[in-house]
Parts: sequence; C-alpha cells; structure tokens
Amino acid sequence: MLLVALTGNIASGKSEVAHQLSRLGATVIDADQLAREAVVPGTPALAAIVERWGPRMLRPDGTLDRAALRHIVFADDVEREALNGIVHPAVAQLRDRRVSEARARGDRVVVAAIPLLFETGIEGGFDKVILVDAPERVRLDRLVRLRGLDPDEARRMIAAQVPAADKRARADIVIDNDGTIEALRAAVERAWRDLMASIGGNAS
Repeated sequence: MLLVALTGNIASGKSEVAHQLSRLGATVIDADQLAREAVVPGTPALAAIVERWGPRMLRPDGTLDRAALRHIVFADDVEREALNGIVHPAVAQLRDRRVSEARARGDRVVVAAIPLLFETGIEGGFDKVILVDAPERVRLDRLVRLRGLDPDEARRMIAAQVPAADKRARADIVIDNDGTIEALRAAVERAWRDLMASIGGNAS
C-alpha cells in the first residue's frame, strides 16, 4: 500500500485535489473531517477545549463554536499551539485507525489530506508528499470572496502557516492551482500517473 500525504496552505485547493484523487481510485482520509469528529460532543478533545477557553466555545446545541475559537487561536500563537496540542493527537489516532482499515482491505493508494503536515513534523511517516500550492494573493481572495472571511482574519490565518516556498522544496510532487479547474484536473492526473509508476501500477 502506498501511503501519501496531501498538504497545502489554506485555500490552496486541497479539497478539490483530494476529490480528484478519490475519483481516480485513491482512498482519501480527510484531516478536516477527522478534526470535526475529534471534537463532537462527548469527546475528550471538546471537553479540553471548554476547560481551557470556557463554555463560550459551545453553541447552544453543545457543539463547538468554530468561529469563536478561530478568533482566539489565530490571533495568538500560544493559544493556537494549545489548541493543536489538544486536537492533533486525537486526529492522529483517528487517522491511524483509518489507515489500518485501508491496509486490511488491501487498498493500494491511501491519501491522507493533512493541512498542517510540515507544521506538525509528521511528513516522514508517508511514502510520498503532494503539495497543492497557489499564490498568496489568490488564496487571500478565495478566503475573503468564497469563504466570507474578514481580510485581516484571512491574512492572520495565512501568516500562521509555514510559507509555501519552504514546503515546495520538501514535497515529492507539487500541484499548482492558480488556473482553471481543467488545468488542475490535468495536473492531478499527472500526479496520479507518477504515483502509479512508483508502485508499478496502471494509472487507468
């Protein structure tokens, strides 16, 4: 089984690349989905968040108020590290479980989408690393125009991550996503052929 990490800075287009890789035959494990699972009501991670930042972190229905938490952690490095220390171990546990299930099924390519791959220093646990990248101005526009974020908040979120230039040098495959969806699809298909070649498989 080929275990691949898919990463990229915020608003680079990781979700679309993950979707395309799934379409081509990869088993995709999405860290964002795992992060949501890790903090559902009743989980130790959500309890730890409430213990640190108080009940104002909860919505009336008992679920995590992500916007309220985001305002705190992206404005303060110490708070962001505290959150990472709570959520990342829970996510890693869930991801390991999914990888084991995929291995037991005999899946040939498993792609783990991990936004903070390099920030958390876990890239060495994967056979290949794919980086999705786009210029900062493009990512800022996507955050503001498509996600409705305040420009200052969007800039803080971008600044909180390791610069993409540093990540490009450490990735096995780089997919640039600053053009059309057709161009992105073609780039993903080239990456898929490279992955298949690395395990002696057929890309079709």
